[in-house]
Amino acid sequence: MVKMVVLLVRKESLSYEEFLTYWEEEHVPLVEALPGVERYVTSHPTDPAKSAYDGVAEVYFEDMETLGAAFESEAGEALLADAEAFSDQEAGEVLYMSEETRFTTE
Repeated sequence: MVKMVVLLVRKESLSYEEFLTYWEEEHVPLVEALPGVERYVTSHPTDPAKSAYDGVAEVYFEDMETLGAAFESEAGEALLADAEAFSDQEAGEVLYMSEETRFTTE
């Protein structure tokens, strides 16, 4: 399992609330349309005014080949274009990670 972690910074023209609304209502459905996507997790800062990032998105795939194919697809191209509508692409960061669960509590 691999994941793409995106550290999001909103466009200056958007308030934090506008950013969240767009992300949740417009962008998330595009993520769901990616071929091969297995899981999508979003995280929001508890105090946005003090945070370097306005949100974190984690997109999970079986492997890097599946991730690459997803973003080369028509759905992936649409997703990347849409990201520019609400986030500052130069200020954010993208990390590609493998994830290993060490323990869970129930």
